[in-house]
Amino acid sequence: MTDNQPAINEEQIHNAKLVWDFHQMRHDVRPVDVAIGLGSHDLGVAAFTAELYRAGLFPTVVFTGGNSPTTAKVFPRGEAVHFREHALTLGVPDNAILVEPNAGNTGQNIDFSRTMLASAGIHPKSVLLVSKPYMERRSYATARKLWPEVEVTCASEPMEFDDYLKSIGDEKLVIDMLVGDLQRIIEYPTLGFAIEQHVPEDVHAAYESLVHAGFTSRLIGA
Repeated sequence: MTDNQPAINEEQIHNAKLVWDFHQMRHDVRPVDVAIGLGSHDLGVAAFTAELYRAGLFPTVVFTGGNSPTTAKVFPRGEAVHFREHALTLGVPDNAILVEPNAGNTGQNIDFSRTMLASAGIHPKSVLLVSKPYMERRSYATARKLWPEVEVTCASEPMEFDDYLKSIGDEKLVIDMLVGDLQRIIEYPTLGFAIEQHVPEDVHAAYESLVHAGFTSRLIGA
């Protein structure tokens, strides 16, 4: 929060954790044909992708993402480029990485990665999407809509909500993004961007409360 805004209270943290828990798919991570590391402000995505690669879960990873207002200053050469560089320092060989530097949203992450893989002669039957912890469900819903022929598994760096808040260092930003992702889960199916996901009543009530409290900077049209 900025100096003229009230501190985030315990009820808001409780509501944010409900939304956080809903966003995570809790899939069993298993070997797949290819992984896709979805670009964002969170370099932990690249680190966890590297960890899974070293565990032998996939032979190839696509890092995808250009820039957004959230990442332009942090990753000036683009999300995918910086993710690749970080993965290289963590032991992923260069010949295992494809870089897709143009995607500006999750739909493009999926579409552009699929096109890049096909151009490289790779036609996977199973894909692991590695994302921020609170982006698992939306990335799953998007991939199931746009790439229905592949088996989709989701994964993210295993972190508790409180630890994630500390790692990012900006509680307001994280909660805004939790709220924005849930709005997209609710709205995108009617726009044809994703499959529909059931939102439990308590999660929807928590979402509405957070919107009312002003956690709105990542809402569509904000």
